[in-house]
Amino acid sequence: MNLPSQRRWLLVGLSLIVLTNAVVLSAAALNRAGEPESSVLLSERELALPYATASRRSNSGLALHLEWRVATDGDTMRNLAYARYERQPDWLDETRMAGLGFDTRKGAATPEARQAFLRQLSRPALIVFELAGPAWQRALQQARENASRHAAAAAANRGNREFAEKAKAARDFVVQEEAESTRLFAIDAGSDTATLRERYPQRDRFLILRGTVRPAERLRNGQWALAGQLSAIAIQEIHVPYAQRGVLDALRSEPQEKPDRSVPRYEVQLAVGQRLEPWIERVALLPSDAPRAGPSRSSN
Repeated sequence: MNLPSQRRWLLVGLSLIVLTNAVVLSAAALNRAGEPESSVLLSERELALPYATASRRSNSGLALHLEWRVATDGDTMRNLAYARYERQPDWLDETRMAGLGFDTRKGAATPEARQAFLRQLSRPALIVFELAGPAWQRALQQARENASRHAAAAAANRGNREFAEKAKAARDFVVQEEAESTRLFAIDAGSDTATLRERYPQRDRFLILRGTVRPAERLRNGQWALAGQLSAIAIQEIHVPYAQRGVLDALRSEPQEKPDRSVPRYEVQLAVGQRLEPWIERVALLPSDAPRAGPSRSSN
């Protein structure tokens, strides 16, 4: 390749880089134009630092991981814990899946009908997240009731190691729910932002984010039913602006593989823009005895 050709391809490459950066910056500006679609005060429980491994510490960038989960009707500790990873909420039923565009006409009466439903591709959806609301309160209550049952069983079987260990695990699970686990729950999904925002008007308590839903099935009381699973949200790793890094860099340097989140160490004001893309507005260190972050003001 001669020198003029090399220069021409170099100019083409540079032009593509400039164009790409311009598109990214324009999209970011459009997302942040005007008032945020929502702005919620979260804590370390909902926006977690990455584990402080050597490779991550050497990385010049920093992103916080958005921690969320779904509610479940299960009343055992195994079911309560499993719901965090299964992400198949009870509200995402056949009717809701049909509303999201999935074909549910064959129903769930036969294995063939269910397989036809399950073969459908995942679809994009708008997912509503609630902070420290009824879903979280139900999770707390379920954990406490579960602990009470195990405590009663251990008291009725004094000296039995198995019952004692289960009671302790249930107590520990309550502590985890009260002080450590995320309070951000996915509670609804739809396809239109305006409709969802009318249903959930509190912009400091409800986030609407883009995500993906895929077909699933569930067995309840011996009956199969069509359902859905929240397979992902579009942006779960949220970049920390350089100006906000100081608070978090000091925490990242602590010599521990996984942060102890029994008391949140920081709070984050998270905004979501017109394109439903989140960004961090502010990071602040919390004193050890500070009240936990949560809805702070009401805005419609």
